[in-house]
Amino acid sequence: MGNVLQEIIKEMVRKGEIRTIKDIKELTKSLTGNLIQEVLEAELEDELGYGKYDREKKNTENSRNGYRKKNLKSSSGMIELMVPRDRKGEYEPKIVPKYSNDISEIEEKIISLYARGMTTRDISDQIMDLYGFEVSAELVSKITNKLMPVIKDWQERPLHEIYTFVFLDAIYFNVREDGRIVKKAAYVIIGVDIDGIKDVLGIYVGEVESAKFWMGVLNNLKNRGVKDILVASIDGLSGFEQAINATFPQTMIQRCIIHQIRNTLKYVPHKDRKEFAKDLKTIYTALDEKTGYDNLTNVINKWGDKYYASLRSWEKNWHLLSTFFQFSDGVRKIMYTTNIIESLNRQFRKATKTKSIFPNDDAVLKSLYLTRKCKILSV
Repeated sequence: MGNVLQEIIKEMVRKGEIRTIKDIKELTKSLTGNLIQEVLEAELEDELGYGKYDREKKNTENSRNGYRKKNLKSSSGMIELMVPRDRKGEYEPKIVPKYSNDISEIEEKIISLYARGMTTRDISDQIMDLYGFEVSAELVSKITNKLMPVIKDWQERPLHEIYTFVFLDAIYFNVREDGRIVKKAAYVIIGVDIDGIKDVLGIYVGEVESAKFWMGVLNNLKNRGVKDILVASIDGLSGFEQAINATFPQTMIQRCIIHQIRNTLKYVPHKDRKEFAKDLKTIYTALDEKTGYDNLTNVINKWGDKYYASLRSWEKNWHLLSTFFQFSDGVRKIMYTTNIIESLNRQFRKATKTKSIFPNDDAVLKSLYLTRKCKILSV
């Protein structure tokens, strides 16, 4: 479980190990076996009431007593498990009951148990649907908490030395903290390497944007092997400019033009919006930066008396909005918007729309991580 599915797939493709449907079935078999093994471990932990290496919380005369081998038949072939045992023989596996040796009809549902919603109710419903028995909220929590070391491995995995583009954006959730509901942001980073391959570099849950926060995120990328970023495309992230200048001083910053347009038009009444938007378009579709700035000046001269508050941000942030003028048309279309990350955020919103409040930061991270894995081939 320590290896992230995406990295496994990439490495196997590079080595030519995934070429046929049979190869994919072997990968599915390995993944299914690992998932079942983790659930078995969580079940026994729930039965005994203490973790494998947490004897201080032991409050029972019973204890672990090694493992026994069990072979399961699946649609991908035979899967070998190591079923944990307890000394008193009271533990009865639920995920794979005794004398059950065929999971060929349920293995896809077992994977979906980890790859769908992360509420205790969702997972309890899945297990009830599969096996016809209820599980406690505590057991469900322990099962999902098995993901945290996997997520940590993913967050700390080595990265490429150079990324041509890095896109950053945030999506917000309600999280319970110290007995109150607070708004937390999940900051998502997508990188494009020199071969044009996109990858989610990290997901960071935080409360307040600041230069200190972004310094921590960017140093995390640096410690994982990133030496240079050509362009960072952002949506007005507070404190980011100072942080990127300190950690990657050669990196150019491009503020998202699409978000800038939306925020500008938000304050313009409907009667003027069509003409105003047409004038704005002359700024970001100009042939070069000088022409773009001249057009901005013209727009301010025309609309400044009525809507200067809307246009003030263009002047103030022109050094961040105009970076894309240094590149060709093809590159401009890639870097002047963070829409590449918006599509992933839409999947996050879809997967979490039934969860109005998350119990903690880890619950947010687990849910987004699993959603990202499901969309791994389309990101």
